[in-house]
Amino acid sequence: MSKTIIGDALPNIPWKARPEGCTDVVWRDPENPIIGRFPFPAANSVFNSAVVPFKDGFAGVFRVDLKTRKQELHVGFSKDGINWDISEKRIEFIKTKDEIDDFSVGYDPRVTKIGDRYYVAWCNMFAVGSNTCTIGLAYTDDFENFYQLENCFLPYNRNGTMFPEKINGNFAMLSRPFNDSEPGCIFYSESPDLNFWGNHRHVMSPSTYWDWLKIGAGPTPIKTTEGWLLFYHGVQKTCSDACYSFGAVILDLEKPWIVKHHCEPYLIAPTELYEQVGDVSMVCFPCATLQDAETGRISIYYGAADTVVAMAYTQVDELIKYIKDNDMIK
Repeated sequence: MSKTIIGDALPNIPWKARPEGCTDVVWRDPENPIIGRFPFPAANSVFNSAVVPFKDGFAGVFRVDLKTRKQELHVGFSKDGINWDISEKRIEFIKTKDEIDDFSVGYDPRVTKIGDRYYVAWCNMFAVGSNTCTIGLAYTDDFENFYQLENCFLPYNRNGTMFPEKINGNFAMLSRPFNDSEPGCIFYSESPDLNFWGNHRHVMSPSTYWDWLKIGAGPTPIKTTEGWLLFYHGVQKTCSDACYSFGAVILDLEKPWIVKHHCEPYLIAPTELYEQVGDVSMVCFPCATLQDAETGRISIYYGAADTVVAMAYTQVDELIKYIKDNDMIK
């Protein structure tokens, strides 16, 4: 029994025990990928998707690339978190202001529950009159109607991930501003109203061999007695291509722009065939977690090779010990 996670019990969390002989602190589901690349006939792939508990099961917002190669967001539901019914109809956002640009292309969503409302952040392409992306934001109460808010930032920005509660009385988000010449770094921002964003703080930069090109926040941070547990992806440039792996840090609870512990080794790297071979090779990209405060179990959803959805598991006390034992911050 663990009391490290500060949050709700989730007795129906999808879970597979560590395979016999495995010594990894994070281990894969032996049935991976849990969602194949063709959830419906018009789809080319489904990956980099976000899942939350909902009613007596689970709901999610899924990145689906169509056979036209258009990138869309689709809602899905599951009783067990493993077997999913993903809608063939894309999410049609209801604009909260007439001036908000019409939704065109979106990808890599994260979903965060704050109070009784679910917020969806995604990479919003062709936003604010630009041919690149910024972070779109919407909310839903029922996963049927999605209300689109103003874009959070100017271009260029990706990997928007909200905290599950207000910080210093404000909504809080991690993001990754970027340009063609500077490495992608994680920043922290606050908003009193989800319209105006400020109090921008640098959180972390690429700093290890496996993430030296760029990094980005992954799933919604998990509140623990040790701080905010954040999974993040990092990119290493190789001789032939780029390699996406993911690791973890622990952020200060009251000042989440302060990194308390930074795990130097990656937790998951593309070593399995479904992670190495697909539309984009060598990619493990986490976008969602489920956690049970009673047992300390954490289930991680991640995109594999930009083609399918895979799952991995860890136990919070073991993971935090591993992070501290391999801490870059001494």
